[in-house]
Amino acid sequence: MNILIIEDEARAANHLERLLNKIAPEMEVVARLESVRDATGFLMENPTPGLIFSDIQLADGLSFEIYQQVKVSCPIIFTTAWDHYAIEAFNTNGIDYLLKPIEEVRLRKAIEKARQFTPGHLLEKILALSAVKPIQNYKSRFLVKVGEKIKPIPVEEIIAFYSLEKATYLYTHNKQSYAIDFALDQLEALVSSERYFRVNRKFMVSFEACSNITAWSNSRLRLRIDGLEDQEIVVARERVQDFKQWLDS
Repeated sequence: MNILIIEDEARAANHLERLLNKIAPEMEVVARLESVRDATGFLMENPTPGLIFSDIQLADGLSFEIYQQVKVSCPIIFTTAWDHYAIEAFNTNGIDYLLKPIEEVRLRKAIEKARQFTPGHLLEKILALSAVKPIQNYKSRFLVKVGEKIKPIPVEEIIAFYSLEKATYLYTHNKQSYAIDFALDQLEALVSSERYFRVNRKFMVSFEACSNITAWSNSRLRLRIDGLEDQEIVVARERVQDFKQWLDS
């Protein structure tokens, strides 16, 4: 089987080629290319190889640009130091996704998959994408103004977010409130739903804030948070069931 390596780091390409010589000596590397432009030109002028090992981040762009310009029929094993390109990789002819530094055991499995490659196998991979959730990067801290200074507050210190008089605040374990430049609707997408729950229009609370819960009128629940006793924190009736499931998850 003829192999094409698309990799702009010489050390990574050398490491991959050494492993291939050890694991699959019958495979022949026909070319090593370092850029989107070179790889696109090569694939336009030469027969499609049996297998492509393709880094994703190249010096002149992402390797996905190659496969948008040139139709290849062979399987592609993507190699990268980043894990957030997986879905896009499988939207091409990608059959595997190896994180650098490439380990021998993982490479063996990828090569075995390539040897057994069929169009049906690719279809199965693409259909499986419906079960893959994009990796969500949540905020790890918020910047607040304290006098003339700017202070970062880690999310681990924040037990609640709330709105009051058209402003939004975060509330910390040490019973301090700080104004922030986000609405609660925005915060729902910026913090983890495993850590915080939007109990009503005005409050989003952390699990740590839920140690004092009592039954309230109309099948609702009421929360009491030390330092915020003057605020009525009631779980909206339509959210009670989801709130209980969140607490019990």
